[in-house]
Formats: sequence, structure tokens, C-alpha cells
Amino acid sequence: MGLLRKYLDYPVLWKILWGLILGAVFGLIMGYLGYAEFVKTYIKPLGDLFVRLLKMLVMPIVLASLVVGAASISPARLGRVGVKIVLYYLLTSAFAVFFGLLMGNLFRVGTGISLGTGEGKAIEAQPPSLVKTLLNIVPTNPFASLSNGDVLPVIFFAIILGIALTYLINKDDERLKNAGTTLLRAFDGLAEAMYIIVAGVMQYAPIGVFALIAYVMASQGLKVVGPLAKVVVAVYVGLAVQILLVYFVLLKVFGIDPLKFLKKAKDAMLTAFVTRSSSGTLPVTMRVAEEEMGIDRGIFSFTLPLGATINMDGTALYQGVTVLFVANAIGHPLTPSQQLIVVLTAVLASIGTAGVPGAGAIMLAMVLQSVGLDLTAGSPVALAYAMILGIDAILDMGRTMVNVTGDLTGTTIVAKTEGEIDLSKWEQ
Repeated sequence: MGLLRKYLDYPVLWKILWGLILGAVFGLIMGYLGYAEFVKTYIKPLGDLFVRLLKMLVMPIVLASLVVGAASISPARLGRVGVKIVLYYLLTSAFAVFFGLLMGNLFRVGTGISLGTGEGKAIEAQPPSLVKTLLNIVPTNPFASLSNGDVLPVIFFAIILGIALTYLINKDDERLKNAGTTLLRAFDGLAEAMYIIVAGVMQYAPIGVFALIAYVMASQGLKVVGPLAKVVVAVYVGLAVQILLVYFVLLKVFGIDPLKFLKKAKDAMLTAFVTRSSSGTLPVTMRVAEEEMGIDRGIFSFTLPLGATINMDGTALYQGVTVLFVANAIGHPLTPSQQLIVVLTAVLASIGTAGVPGAGAIMLAMVLQSVGLDLTAGSPVALAYAMILGIDAILDMGRTMVNVTGDLTGTTIVAKTEGEIDLSKWEQ
């Protein structure tokens, strides 16, 4: 028990960092020795378990915390917060795609590659229409949406239910008031229970991180050398620029210390990096917002689930770089007007793309099609696309971290403007 107590008392962040380092070393060694399949079969499931544990918590937390959050603030104020956060998400996503295209052009990704020609059957990837995306927000069966893990419809239903509870609690009829209060307390209890489970899951995080990183390194190794190294560098430089020139500047403008923000956000950022899932990281992100940043639950319980669904800054930036890579690799550089289409499509696609591992690859197929680069099996476009998929896991880690960082940045800014942040936590 003494050893277990020492493990539990050791800071989670340091345990995760050790898991990250040891997993990378172990994965490289096993890959070099030819045991990548062993790692995939016997080690990776430990990481998959960690991701599944996090995902298990997502829908209950989204529903319970959003109902409580929506019920705790007036409908008028909820609308004001909603407008602020949606405008922030759209604006930062547009900046992200722009920086992605900028990095892709500066690093001239994809140039110098000569891909053969080929023909085959087209692979369909339809960009989501704005009308369809908006209609899909309203669930025909909220319980089915909960079961299927459809976050946007659940967010819509939870907000409506929370607002309805607010009206119930303020009724003069004692029976209705008691019914509303009881139901709200039930959701509040569910949310609190979920947060306790999150704390327990995070004690398993170092093992999960070790397994996930070991698998990535064993399967990918040092394959990122050569032309693909340019893509990796361009994406990660772009992600750094997004953090420094967009998030840090916005935080500074609203009187928030960017370095203190980074220190407080590190748990969520690291979890996002290794799990590659914005939605899976949501329980950790919400804990960070409340415990580390002092943000009111009425704010973050609305903005963070919404951000995990529609705010994909890192993924949008990735689109800018990789679309240029594919276009240059097949000898068809994009015109300025086509690059503008990439910006618009990537921002729209990010609204309807789930925050799960690999979602960026789905978005990439949509964006490629929007500029006339259809994925046809055996074609040069498909070959270039396959090259990107080969390093997608490495790119996915960085872009997911930025997705989550963007969510927390927007939530902090909105909370500051609404006066719903405990500034004493920022003086420590």
C-alpha cells in the first residue's frame, strides 16, 4: 500500500510525462527490433483502454454539466455568451487555415515529389452543407443522440432542458418549483460524480500514455524524414504560430497572462496530445477550467463541449498544409482563389467534424474535393493522400492539442468579459 500511496501522491503531470518519454523510447526500440506488431497487439490495447475510459465520461458530462450550466444563468446571458464564443471559434479557425496555407507555401511542401498517374474508382467525401449541419443540431431523438455520441444534438437538448428548468424553479407553484429543483440537483449530482471518476481515470493516464506513444513510435519510427518531414515541421511551426500570435495575443488583449494560462492548461494540452481526441479530453479540460483557472461552471459547461465539437483550429491549420502538399506533389499548385476555397471549406467542415482521432483525415478528403482534387483509387491524389495518412498520427497529436488549447483560450476570454472567473487563482 505504501508504494501505491506514493504513486497516487506523485503529481499526475509528471507521471504522464514519464509515460510519454518511456513510451517513445520503448516504441522506437521495439520498432527497430521488428516488434511493431507485438506492440500493436499487446501494448496498444492499454492505450485504447485509456481513450475508452475518457470517452465513457464524455456524454454524461456533456449532458449533466450543460443542463446545470444552462439552468444557472439567465437565457439572455446564455445567448450573449453563445454569440461571443461562436464568433471566437469561427474567427480563430479562419486564422488557423490561413496560417496553414502560409506555412505550406513557405516550406513549399510537396515540391520535388514525382508521383505516377493512375485511374480508379472515385472515393466520395461530401462536404457538409450549412443547412444540413444546422438541421442536424436539432435531435429527432435526444436519447438516440446520447447513445450514438452525437455531441451537437445533445448540447442543443441539454441547453433547452436547462433553460426549461430555470423557468420551473422560478414558478410560483410549489409543486413545479420542487420538481425543477429536484431534477436540477440530480443532474448536479451526476456531474459531480463524473468529475470524481475523471480523477480516478487520470491515475491510469500514465499507463495509457505509455501505450499510445509506444504504438505510434513503433509503427511510424523515423519515417518522417525526407519530404514528409517538411509537412511535419510546417504543421508544427504553424501550430506554434497559432498559439503565439492568436491565442497569446487575444489573452494579452483581455488582460490575461499567457504564460500563467499555459501553466494552468498543461494537463489538458498533454492529455489531448497523447489521446488525439478533443472529445475524449473534455473531462480533463473541464476540470482544468474549474480547478486551475477558476472559471464559473455556468460558462465552461457550455463553451467547452461546444468547442470540442465545432472548434478545430489545429485541424483546420493541418488542412491548409496538407492540401498544398497533395496539390504540389501531383504537379497542380493551387491558385489564390482555390486557396480561399480551402479556407472557407475547412472552417465549415470543422463545424460538422467530430473531435475524435483521425477526424482530420476525413476533413482532408472533403477539402481536397472542394478544390477539384478528387480521391480516386490509384490516382496521384490518392497516393499523396496515403503519404499524409502515413504520418497522420504524428500530425494529429499536435493539432488536437491546439484544438483543446483554443477551446480553453476562448472559454477564459469569455469568462473574463462576463466577470465569471476567480482572478485570485491567477495571482498564485
